[in-house]
Amino acid sequence: MISFELDAAGISEPRLRDAYRRCRGLNATHGRTFYLATRLLAPAQRPPIHALYGFARWADDIVDLPGGQPFTPAERLELLAQRLFDGIDNSADEDPIVAAVSDTVARFDIDRALFQDFLASMRMDLTVTDYPDRAALDRYMRGSAEVIGLQVLPVLGTVGPTENAAPYAAALGKAFQLTNFLRDIAEDLDRGRVYLPADELAAFGVDRDRLQWCRDHRQIDTRVRSALAAQHAIARDWYRTARAGIELLHPVSRPCVTTAAMLYAEILDRIEATEFAVFSQRATVGRARRAAVAGPALARALWARRGGRAGTLTTAMPS
Repeated sequence: MISFELDAAGISEPRLRDAYRRCRGLNATHGRTFYLATRLLAPAQRPPIHALYGFARWADDIVDLPGGQPFTPAERLELLAQRLFDGIDNSADEDPIVAAVSDTVARFDIDRALFQDFLASMRMDLTVTDYPDRAALDRYMRGSAEVIGLQVLPVLGTVGPTENAAPYAAALGKAFQLTNFLRDIAEDLDRGRVYLPADELAAFGVDRDRLQWCRDHRQIDTRVRSALAAQHAIARDWYRTARAGIELLHPVSRPCVTTAAMLYAEILDRIEATEFAVFSQRATVGRARRAAVAGPALARALWARRGGRAGTLTTAMPS
């Protein structure tokens, strides 16, 4: 299957084919819900999406999994940034992930500023542990969430000007990330971080110490539940905003994005169903449910690929 996808994407150079295979493996191993959604894309679209995921995963691991002596995480992140932009400028790098993402940037003319913003947010993770208000969190989420949606947009394609779809792609990235923040609040506390605005938590009488108490005792109190419910409602609003833009995507891409949005939103359903018991259990969507959502979407995806839906792709996909 992977050889078929690489052939469809016009990736013939052996070194690059191996690089894209590496990225696909990372996606399959670490991003199960997202990887399932990518199976609904046209074969030619999958390798570049895997490359973008692979790069984001690599940077995230540098921040979240310190190691690699004698270099510090900050030094490793700077080296990654240097290699990325050298790869983009020179179309060559020995590292397979950098090689694949550099090739993807060139093929789809992805704005390098999106990677600069992404890396800026990754640097914040090395020093920033709290966000005083929504504006501060939004600055972080610009690079860690919004730009991810904007990076993949040229690969997904649109039926009109790309800039019309951009706000919706950014909103979906934010919805995904706030979902992760709510689901992973205990894990983030273990890393010393709180990714929710302190002033909005304080409105419910919640601070870091109260969150840590919940983590230590693996339970939630009324104040924290109310504070998290307010963030939950914000995530729902972002999903509603993002869904309004799915029709702006090329028809072949809509089943993938719709499925990803549905499955991630169902994580919110699981959190709500457990009364926000995020300090004692991790909300997940089971394999059977993922398959139930993806099955009908696959039929729609195949129909779109065969010309069942009209539309002019404004950003050319590799043939």
